[in-house]
Amino acid sequence: MGGRRATKQGGMVTVSLPADCRIGAQVAVHAELVAAVQASAVALDGTRVERVDTAALQQLWLFARALEKHGGALTWKGASQALEEAAATLGLTTILQLPAQQPA
Repeated sequence: MGGRRATKQGGMVTVSLPADCRIGAQVAVHAELVAAVQASAVALDGTRVERVDTAALQQLWLFARALEKHGGALTWKGASQALEEAAATLGLTTILQLPAQQPA
């Protein structure tokens, strides 16, 4: 889990979610999301997510709401199948603005 996962290019901040995106990883992810909420545009990269839990999805939902409240725009660089399935199970795909699933 070492190293920064958030990068800034121009006005866009990119936050890369870890492979293990469960409660244990949320402290580091939370810090990056708090720092990114003031940005005008944030891209989340969920392509590496292998494991995700409800706490992580709740945190992403709260981040999306806070970013919108601050006038920022959320985009995704991609989402893993695990992330897509977990969000769909909880009915959060639209709320999290996840990209459309690609056929297998």
